[in-house]
This record gives sequence, C-alpha cells and structure tokens, in this order.
Amino acid sequence: FFFQAEDGIRDYKVTGVQTCALPISGCFWGAERRFWSLPGVIKTSVGYMGGHTSNPTYKEVCSGTTDHAETVEVVFDPEKISYQRLLEEFWTMHDPTSLNRQGGDIGTQYRSAIFTTNEEQIIAAVNTREIYNDELKSEGFADIVTEIQDATGQIGRAHV
Repeated sequence: FFFQAEDGIRDYKVTGVQTCALPISGCFWGAERRFWSLPGVIKTSVGYMGGHTSNPTYKEVCSGTTDHAETVEVVFDPEKISYQRLLEEFWTMHDPTSLNRQGGDIGTQYRSAIFTTNEEQIIAAVNTREIYNDELKSEGFADIVTEIQDATGQIGRAHV
C-alpha cells in the first residue's frame, strides 16, 4: 500500500503496524484530526486516492476529472486499536448515504469510500457497511453508497 503525501511516498509493510485509507467528512482535515486523537493511531496523513491521474493537483481533484477522493491515511497499531474501532469512527463521523457530497462540500472527491490493505479489512468493511445500512434504513434513511476498494496500487497526493 502506497500513499503519496506532502513528505513523499511511503510503503507501510512494518510488522505489527497496519494502514488503511478512509476518505470522508467533506474536507479531510477535520476527519484527520478525529482519527489522530484515537489511542493506538500512530500517524495520520491526508491525500487523494481512487483516481486515474498520477500526482493530481488540488485544482485537478476539485475539477472532478481525476476521480480521486479526499482521503485520510490512518497508520495504527492493531494491538492498541482495532480496525473495527476505526470503522465505527468512520461510519459515525459522516453521512455514508450521501452521494458525492458531505454537507456543503459537493463533488466526487467528497464521496464516501474505504480503501483496504488486506482481505480482513475488506471483510470487516463490507460487514460493517451492511450492519450500518440496516440500522440507517430502519430509521428511514437512504441506502449507504460507500465504495469499498482495494488500496493496492492506489496513489494519491496531499493538499499542497
């Protein structure tokens, strides 16, 4: 899993550390702050993932032509915080039923998506999406539109 941020491209394959990327909450700075405050989160970084343009600029991403999503990369110690706990935070900090927008932020870069780095994360993300979808539907909300994708080979770029 690679993620390009302001301080360069990183590959996290360190024993005992896992990475996930969760694009959410409109502007990603607030979401990043929420994740970095969780015990067991080692590092967070903002960037873009899921698009087809290599090294897009902020302006290009905002144009909607690159298909990138604003992303918070979360590096965490699974001995101190579970991926399940990160997903709980993800599902409750934004509106996963809103397509290509979060609040007043509108555009494909604001879509709800999860980029996973291993099979266990894919399974957990799909399972929790179903659980939250059932709960939201029982309360009269629309279906969840969150994308779940493999992060392998995805590269993004942070705000500059």
